Amino acid sequence: MLTSVIISVIVGAICLLIAILYKKNTSLRITLGSIGVVLLFYGGYSYGAMHPLAIIETFDTGNKLQVEYPVKDVQVISPVDGDAVRCRILTMGVYPENHDKDIWVLLMPTDKKFYPQSDYTNTSYKESGKWQVVTRFGGDQGESFDLIVYETNAAASQFFSETIANWKAANDYEGLTMEEIPPGATEIDKIQVTLEGNCRGIH
Repeated sequence: MLTSVIISVIVGAICLLIAILYKKNTSLRITLGSIGVVLLFYGGYSYGAMHPLAIIETFDTGNKLQVEYPVKDVQVISPVDGDAVRCRILTMGVYPENHDKDIWVLLMPTDKKFYPQSDYTNTSYKESGKWQVVTRFGGDQGESFDLIVYETNAAASQFFSETIANWKAANDYEGLTMEEIPPGATEIDKIQVTLEGNCRGIH
């Protein structure tokens, strides 16, 4: 299928080029030009159908703490404790120089289970003393969530990554109990937020 799409684009481009350069026969130029345009549109449409653009996820940001330097500990700087948050937010924080462990955000809603958060890098993105991760809430307006930051070793990171992959494959986000949190994960910061609106059923 992809080969035929490429061929149609090439033939269409050739027809258009001939139509532009060939000066003697106007009706032939119009015919070749029309064929070239149709083939180019067909090729572009077919390629788009086979390779659709990914949906860009949108998210909000909450209030932000003033950072005191030098940073001594891993901490959340946004959202802040007590914030009312929307369904998808960017959780941000800072970490001290030479910090070499992975950082994970886990949400604990009123069911008292833990839900590790990730984006395309799985672990929180770290660069130049700052970290961030897209955080997705699901629940009712006014529901309280503990937003808990963990630092992890490689084994614990792998466990969280595999857990998220399994949940996505099954489309069943069942949460983790305290007993299931791996020993290589250490809690280092925690805040509480509430949902500004209804996020039930939103992933």
